Amino acid sequence: MELTATIARDELVERCKQGHAPSYQELYQRYSKAMYNTSLRIVNNSTDAEDVLQEAFVDAFRSLNDFHYRSTFGAWLKKIVINKSINVLRKRKVNLVEIDDSKAGELPSEAGIDENEIAYQVQQVKKAIEKLPDGYRTVLSLYLLEGYDQEEISEIIGISHNTVRTQYVRAKQKLLTIIKEGGYL
Repeated sequence: MELTATIARDELVERCKQGHAPSYQELYQRYSKAMYNTSLRIVNNSTDAEDVLQEAFVDAFRSLNDFHYRSTFGAWLKKIVINKSINVLRKRKVNLVEIDDSKAGELPSEAGIDENEIAYQVQQVKKAIEKLPDGYRTVLSLYLLEGYDQEEISEIIGISHNTVRTQYVRAKQKLLTIIKEGGYL
């Protein structure tokens, strides 16, 4: 027996497809804050995140007839936002170093850091995440905050799965170090 999820047609999206101008504004209002935050977590710059947001909506509105409810509109738009955010990082020449398979097993040890003892408020953790280098912040945000698995991140960013895994472990360690040292202020 095959299970298939059916995505209900969104009346607001359908009105936009028919060219109803006020519906575009309503759709923008519905998703803009979440998409801005998604981009900001990746690019770590409000101006860049605003640019990504605008470009993503322009692309989404232009391609609205290509949206066929294989996912929700929000998920489809989020993918556009993430790809555009990653493109911004690529333009900054983010160096995500490829790690050859021979070094894949040599992940840094996490011993000595007791994550359960570190219980800071959400705002402090967000500020600490902002201090991470672009590559670390991107992988950590996509994995922990956006819910992508490591294979999906590998495809999105265009790096090997081993590199994603290593970047994630190192990002987590760097984040914990920043928090322990109080460097989130």
